Order: sequence, then structure tokens, then C-alpha cells
Amino acid sequence: MMWVKNLLRVLMLWMVAGSLPAGAQTDTVKTEKLSRDFRFKDGIFLSFDQVKENDPIPKAYIVTIVPLNDQAFYDKVLSHQIVTYYDDKGYRHQVKKENIWGYSRNGILYVQVDGNFNRITIVGGICHFVGTRTVVDTRYYDPYNRYYYPAYSYYYPPTYQTTTTERTEMRQFILDFETGKIMEYNVHSVEVALMRDPELYDEYARLGPTKKKQMRFMYIRKFNERNPVYLPVRER
Repeated sequence: MMWVKNLLRVLMLWMVAGSLPAGAQTDTVKTEKLSRDFRFKDGIFLSFDQVKENDPIPKAYIVTIVPLNDQAFYDKVLSHQIVTYYDDKGYRHQVKKENIWGYSRNGILYVQVDGNFNRITIVGGICHFVGTRTVVDTRYYDPYNRYYYPAYSYYYPPTYQTTTTERTEMRQFILDFETGKIMEYNVHSVEVALMRDPELYDEYARLGPTKKKQMRFMYIRKFNERNPVYLPVRER
């Protein structure tokens, strides 16, 4: 059975760790600057805290029939609403897809928004990415079409009905790497993110409305240069 194979994977990792000398069981932890060259550990992140620690659930700990070397591993695993995995102590857990923050594939970070996992293209103190968002439209209409048949208004009081439709739109987002907050990419959200650098925030706040919109990217890059983020990188 596949769950047995996955458990054996974890047990083998245990045995290997247990066979090492005591000093070798401790990971060597160093830090690296978060930049476009940074590579996250591959695996699934349940929370943003795990992202900041660069400590995801490894692929080998996930219960699945999908081969670990499958290029579409995460797409196939996350096509299910429940993901089952083992922790470092060998305990089995289940988590809903909607409660998974994101994952790292080949060192690249992906974040979940509205059930879709989106690649983060600009990383730093303020991250930027393009994603999809589901928009719900609700429309009201008069079933008696009183505009063309005004006599209905005399016999029937207004009784409006509604129709609801959903559509998917491409949106731009930013991620504040201090708080983990995800916001739509606009002047207001950029101002909020810049508040952690008062000098840069004041400079941006003095710009006119048009300049603020035009120079959002430039100020995000300025912020990231002035406020570098360092994440742990564990080496065995």
C-alpha cells in the first residue's frame, strides 16, 4: 500500500539520521540574503512562519502515489482537497488544501490565493507576484420588464430578482515579508508596506497621485535594497 511506502521513506530517513555521529545530527544553519538567486527548500509550507524559517514539509514526507521526480508533483498532489503527510517524529497528519500557504519547487516560492498557487517573481522585504482572483458579480433585474410594460407597475409591486456569476481575473499582488500579509498591488498597499522604512515612506508620500502610481515598482526595489531579508539555509 502506498501509505506504507511513504511511512518507510520517513523511517529510512530516521534510521539514517540515527546512524550518524551525535555531532553530525545537528544541522549547520547559515543565512542567505533573500533575492532572485535565493533558493527555498523544496516542499509544502503550511504557514508563513515555515516560509520565514525556510522549513517546509519535504516531498518525501507526503503520502501520495505521485513519484517524487514527477515534474507536476505539486500540481497533482494539490489537485486533492486533503493532503496527508508525516512529521519528523513519524506522526501522520492531514491538512486541507485551503489551509496550505504554498510550496517551493526547484527553489522557487509559490503562494496560494483563492485556491490557486502563484509563482512569486520578485522576492525581498516586499514581494510581488501576478495571480488570479475569483470575482463574483451580482445583478438585479425586474422579471416584468416594467420599462417596456409600465402597466405591470399598477398590478404588481416591484419584485427584483438576482443573478450571480463568477469570473476569474488576473491581478497583481504584493507580499509583506515581515507580516506575511498579502495585498492587491496598488498605491495604498505600497504605502502601507513602505511604512517600515519611514524615510522612504515620506519620500513616496510626497509624490503626486500620478507619480505614485508610476513609481510603485521603483520604490519596492528601493525598499528591498535598503531593507535586506536573510533566511536560514540548513546544510547537513
